[in-house]
Amino acid sequence: MTKADIVTKISDKTGMERGDVQAVVESFMKEIKHSLEDGNNVYLRGFGSFIVKKRAQKTGRNISKNTTIVIPAHYIPAFKPAKVFVEGVKDSVPVND
Repeated sequence: MTKADIVTKISDKTGMERGDVQAVVESFMKEIKHSLEDGNNVYLRGFGSFIVKKRAQKTGRNISKNTTIVIPAHYIPAFKPAKVFVEGVKDSVPVND
């Protein structure tokens, strides 16, 4: 599902104009992005948490030059789904072996 698909579904279900829904979805994502860039986590009860995680410093390899490099500690955005969200997916999506 793409952002356009989400906008279309919300527009169809609510009767709102697609342009208005598009603006709301864009603003929602922009606010989450700005919050994480400021180092603040975003908690959406029943859905999940957008969090800032710290990655520790580690040693890596530059394969083309065959050298060892140090990758410094840094922060990355991450998503942790809520327990009810995880359970809902487990119950709804069949396992295909």
